[in-house]
Amino acid sequence: MSVAQIKNLQRRLANLEQEAAEELNRACGHELWQSLGFDAFDSIEDPDRRSRANYYYGQLQTARELKEVVG
Repeated sequence: MSVAQIKNLQRRLANLEQEAAEELNRACGHELWQSLGFDAFDSIEDPDRRSRANYYYGQLQTARELKEVVG
């Protein structure tokens, strides 16, 4: 991979991470998920919001793992 491709991938992963964090804030209604992690979603009563939180948490974790590999 070229330096430009790596930089572009890093930027796109940062965008995915930011989007996931914003959606998690919306789904949870707070930012406590950042300190509680996955356990914060158990308290969400609405199944649609809980499902959305689980999806975006997975997206966030994937983006973070890929960022580590890319450097």
